[in-house]
Amino acid sequence: MYKQYIAYAQSPLGLVEITADEQYITSLRLLKSADKTLPADNPDELLPHIRQCIVELGEYFAGTRTDFTIPIKQNGTDFQQKVWQQLLKIPYGTTISYIELARRLGNSKLTRAVGGANHRNKLWIVVPCHRVIGADGSLTGYGGGLECKQWLLQHEAGNGAGIQKQIAYER
Repeated sequence: MYKQYIAYAQSPLGLVEITADEQYITSLRLLKSADKTLPADNPDELLPHIRQCIVELGEYFAGTRTDFTIPIKQNGTDFQQKVWQQLLKIPYGTTISYIELARRLGNSKLTRAVGGANHRNKLWIVVPCHRVIGADGSLTGYGGGLECKQWLLQHEAGNGAGIQKQIAYER
């Protein structure tokens, strides 16, 4: 029988809901409701990978972590899995365009499909879909809202020091 665990962590952007199974973190969701407060989880009762996730998220937001080591797993099609694997290869503090991400998958005409896979990514921040932007450098399409995407990119660029761009244009 599948058992699901839920825990919460505070972030500068709001409360993060962490969903996990016995082995993996399966979802991270930013709760936008202003009336949500952090439940009183007893850290000693949390599974080790959930405690690790809370620590790593705290380090990310403190600016001391640039990649994650928590065990993750999310269900998706083969194509979605390929997109999410490519997202994991985008370095901290950089961005690529949707068309570049499609090219990395072997077909520059897959930009809409890439966008759809990004939208279905349930591991916000850890699988960094916020690092994918429009070919013209614009911030487009982010489930957490464009303000959140901009905040994350500025945070990764040094707390507002500017966003590094690694955009590949068609040649």
